Amino acid sequence: MASFSSKSNNRSISLPSRSHPATQIIEEELNKLKTWELSASPTAEAVYNGLLGLVEVYNCMGDLLNLPQTLQALSQCQNKKWVDEILDKSVRFLDVCGTTRDLLSQFKENVKDVQSLLRRRKGDLSITNYTSFRKKMKKDAKNLVTSLKKMDHEEVVAVMEVDDQLVSVVIRMLREVTTIGISVFQMVLVFLSAPNSKPVSKWSLVSRFLNKGGEQDNVNEIESADVALSSLSKCGPNEVEKIQFVQSKLGTVEAHFECIENGLDNIFRCLIRSRSTLLNLVSCQ
Repeated sequence: MASFSSKSNNRSISLPSRSHPATQIIEEELNKLKTWELSASPTAEAVYNGLLGLVEVYNCMGDLLNLPQTLQALSQCQNKKWVDEILDKSVRFLDVCGTTRDLLSQFKENVKDVQSLLRRRKGDLSITNYTSFRKKMKKDAKNLVTSLKKMDHEEVVAVMEVDDQLVSVVIRMLREVTTIGISVFQMVLVFLSAPNSKPVSKWSLVSRFLNKGGEQDNVNEIESADVALSSLSKCGPNEVEKIQFVQSKLGTVEAHFECIENGLDNIFRCLIRSRSTLLNLVSCQ
């Protein structure tokens, strides 16, 4: 999958003119993600690029937090209420990330079950279990998005009294990272829930793909697979072409799952490391 665009936009964060190189790198990576946020649609490639960019931001943030001058400045800061605020959000963000990983894992298992059913081609090609899981998954994803929106609209601790310039920059950046992380995970969850924007007939999308011989831009791959699967109730075990089409859609989704799963795993590890660094800071008071 291609990496996202590196061009910046007007939503860049304002940092001191004499910032450490590490802060400048984070600013650049954040602006890449903000460009992605404005242009991305809920497709596998966009989701993967968002996760890839978020991992890079967290890695750069970790480098900044572990610089000796950063650790010294933060340890000498008297007002650490902002640390509690960020730690609270980090544990909730970890919970969202963990639940999203679980949903993806369950999704993979359900896709494999359907693939096994299609390979056998015996009897009724019923996908009742898959359909029930997808309904539950959409509900779970909606609840997670609600949690993320709540986090995004919470008031933050005032840090106007922080005199140290580096500490002020670090606080703002940590908050920026949390905000862009919320946007990335909202995109992941929208992609996984694949809501239909408008009614689609059973085989209209299937026919469109078969006639044009391939994928179209900005089409949610999971939505395409869901639409194709919904046609199986009218499809007999001997309708080879239609079954092969559905199998190809599921194969595409499964391949994308691997990339997205790796991205979520990397994000989870980044969140653990970031939280550990902040906890160590608090323990050194």
